Amino acid sequence: MPTLTEDTELIMAAQRGDLDAFNALVLRYQNAAYTTAYRLLGEPFSASDAAQEAFINAYRKITEFRGGSFKAWLLRIVTNGVYDRLRYEKRRPADSIEDLPGADGDDGAQLIAQTATPEQATERREAQQVIQDCLGNLPADQRATLVMFDLEDYSYQEVAEGMDVQLGTVKSRLSRARLAMRRCLDGKQELFADVFRFNN
Repeated sequence: MPTLTEDTELIMAAQRGDLDAFNALVLRYQNAAYTTAYRLLGEPFSASDAAQEAFINAYRKITEFRGGSFKAWLLRIVTNGVYDRLRYEKRRPADSIEDLPGADGDDGAQLIAQTATPEQATERREAQQVIQDCLGNLPADQRATLVMFDLEDYSYQEVAEGMDVQLGTVKSRLSRARLAMRRCLDGKQELFADVFRFNN
């Protein structure tokens, strides 16, 4: 994982106009940006476009970066772009999260084990589709909070910075999102016996 010092050096160079330094930041965070966009949009082509647009906007605004977590700052740009896209497109139907790439582990873990039998693989795909459908039914701000905190493993502070809200707002949205997910998944736990571990 990149250190804050490594990021700071690249950011300072990028702010001086060093395109190679900014490209190094892109390489570090492109998978995280894409995965966040994908889990919010549920469609790979739109997610790819959203991630690319976020990096273009980040490059244009790099001189406005004032320190802290570059990842959280970038995430704010990604989520704002996704919100704009959702408002414009009035949200398109979500695909399954099984389509997430899993090339290097930072862009979404593959949820189906390599050793799964065909029956287990089918059950897990069904479970993933149910979860993606439930995610797709959440309001955009709750979905983004749940994706960032529970799926992308951001801290409360990183989510707050990424969404430009207070910590209390993050916790409130997360609580409402988890409750909505539990209600949506109620009665379907048999699909998740061997796939996911539910936390209270």
